Amino acid sequence: MTLLASQSRAVFDTIFDVFAGKYYSFVLIGMIIFALFCQIKVKSTFSKYNVVTPQNRMRGHEVARMILDMNGLYNVQVVHNEGALTDHYNDRTKTVYLSDSTYGINSISAIGVAAHECGHAIQYARGYGPIKLRNMLAPAVQFCSGAWFWVLTVGIILEFMPIIEVGIIFYMLVVVFQLVTLPVEYNASKRAMNTLYANEILVGSELDGAKQVLSAAAMTYVASFLMSLLQLFRLLLRFARKR
Repeated sequence: MTLLASQSRAVFDTIFDVFAGKYYSFVLIGMIIFALFCQIKVKSTFSKYNVVTPQNRMRGHEVARMILDMNGLYNVQVVHNEGALTDHYNDRTKTVYLSDSTYGINSISAIGVAAHECGHAIQYARGYGPIKLRNMLAPAVQFCSGAWFWVLTVGIILEFMPIIEVGIIFYMLVVVFQLVTLPVEYNASKRAMNTLYANEILVGSELDGAKQVLSAAAMTYVASFLMSLLQLFRLLLRFARKR
């Protein structure tokens, strides 16, 4: 038992050194570089295919309207939203918001992004499980995302472990929300690509371009989740050692 306990301790110390100890800075720098790479990649890929006009010469809002109508979502609006890459879908208002770089633009990037946002509308309409779960978590996460740091700080100042644990639980919920977001985003992109292919909205190399745009965008969600997960491991390990 002593040998087993010693080996377990050695494993814990190694994990601690990587995620919260002397090697943490190197891991963190690596994650920051990865996150920056993802941000640069999505912008460069979008810019690359935003100057490539598809054969059909359709604009982002036209493709969005077509996809929604094909899926019987006649009640969902498509409106212009100011800003660059501020595209999103709001199920409360049943509206697909397309940014300046998407709404009236006839490019492969614009069509890919517009189709992706329609993918979210279709998820809601079809009762896609992960997006239901994300909606259930959203109110609590909205509170926890702003409160976890202050709760944790108060716990550290008071050196009161139960408060610290509440702060960590709050942050853990935020990380879970980010994890649930990953299949939601990837599924929306998959629905978008399937629709673009099946209806020949984009063809040949155009489809590959749209896929690259959506894949690059999805990686930013992966990077954000991994950064948060690293921070969660750090918190758990640091306070586990104190215990």
